[in-house]
Amino acid sequence: MNRLKTNITSSPRYRWWVFWAIAAGSFLSVVDHGSVMVALPEIERYFDADLPTVQWVVIGYALAISVLLLPMGRLGDLAGRRRIYILGFCIFVLAAALAGSSRWLNLPTLITAKVLQGIGSAMIQGNGMATILGAFPGAQRGQALGYHLSVVGAGAIAGPALGGLLISIWGWQSVFFVNVPVGIVTIAISALVLQDQRSLQADEPGQRQTFDWLGAFLSGAGLLASLLTVSNGAQTGWTSPPILTGAVVAVLLFATFIWWELRTPYPMLDLRLFRRKLFALGVAAGWISFLGSSASRFLMPFYLQRVLDFSPRDVGLLMIPPALSLVLVGPFSGLLSDKFGWRNLTVGGMALSTIAWFVMAFLLSGDAQTGGAPPWGLIVLIVLMLVFQGAGTGLFNSPNNSSILSAVERSSYGVVASLTQLIRNSANVTSVAVATTIVVMVMGSRGVEPSLDAVNPQIANAFVAGLRWAFIFMGGALAVAGAICVFRGERARSPAATSDACPAPEAVSRTSND
Repeated sequence: MNRLKTNITSSPRYRWWVFWAIAAGSFLSVVDHGSVMVALPEIERYFDADLPTVQWVVIGYALAISVLLLPMGRLGDLAGRRRIYILGFCIFVLAAALAGSSRWLNLPTLITAKVLQGIGSAMIQGNGMATILGAFPGAQRGQALGYHLSVVGAGAIAGPALGGLLISIWGWQSVFFVNVPVGIVTIAISALVLQDQRSLQADEPGQRQTFDWLGAFLSGAGLLASLLTVSNGAQTGWTSPPILTGAVVAVLLFATFIWWELRTPYPMLDLRLFRRKLFALGVAAGWISFLGSSASRFLMPFYLQRVLDFSPRDVGLLMIPPALSLVLVGPFSGLLSDKFGWRNLTVGGMALSTIAWFVMAFLLSGDAQTGGAPPWGLIVLIVLMLVFQGAGTGLFNSPNNSSILSAVERSSYGVVASLTQLIRNSANVTSVAVATTIVVMVMGSRGVEPSLDAVNPQIANAFVAGLRWAFIFMGGALAVAGAICVFRGERARSPAATSDACPAPEAVSRTSND
């Protein structure tokens, strides 16, 4: 075993061994998320619960990831990414077993298990991407990110399809149990392939940077308060005292976090990075892009299953082409960004996605929802628009993340890679909450029960009217992200000329503002 590990770690292609070890974990995580999304209606029926409660299976998982991503990325920089990554996978697998066992217990057990699984996922996501980036030279950053995005897309294909198949054969609990044997194999592979990485070195001999516990608490508490506020706004009322109180608490916590991070000698996240135009606008564009896309994965299964009467398996199959477009476009855009830069790819990706969502809003505003045979012409057009949106995401995501990481030193890859994951996860929660609010508000204005629980073919027109406005909102958000990409600038030199070492902060700052 030791000889095999030595042969792997000394191989000239070791970076690809690292990539595939991390890719296996990323694939499993995405498959799990997609499977659970398809299983939500079945879980709702099994526990005889309402949708706002069942939503916490997904929201609790996302909240745990969002709250802990930055601390886990920083902890990996200090304690070793391999150690934190493998420990996170062990927690993920154990929590998956508990989630599957909740079939014989209750819904709160399932939600708790998903929160625990989110803790493990935060450790995985907070260190997986940084481990890949640490193994690749700077001139191949876009390529690595592109192939990783392709793995994520492949997981998005397999997740709904596998979830629908498992649910049809063994029930919803099987989407959790399947993670256990696959996760154990992935842990073994990771332990064999990965080497420990510690990027942060001492400023003076014998001294090491310390973990920013207060910064971790303030950032986590602020994110928890803000995401809980957003998640419950539609159900509780956006002007209700709990929501207004949560908003005030979140603002105060974030203000304290900023104050502390600018004064502590070893901040969890160096906020001075936001002075760099390429970094700050890249982060903003990334968050808004997910705000404008994530809710579709939550809302479309309700439309396809409850209005058009598709089975979970069929919904999973219909989601394959959009995810396949992401798989194919991701590596292509990553390679192009390494050669030609980011601006044209990111702007083009957001433009394509924006057009897809506005066309989708038009498609869903007709009277096709009859409750009879599925309108296959409409379904083909819907899937085509989802394909276009997936391709737009593929064009945008790898170049945008590459641009963010190009603006920081290699020693900050752990926490900044975690920040890019946090962008996605926090925007996912916000997107679902905002789009759901739009849908139920429109339903209420049409005189039907303002709840997704009430969706059926008889009230399809009211539900579809809400979907139309949700897609208009998401299309508008993507248009804003595209505009940011236009104005943020482009690097002045070819990425092929970039050395393995990250350029000095002053050089990055000058380049990003050209």
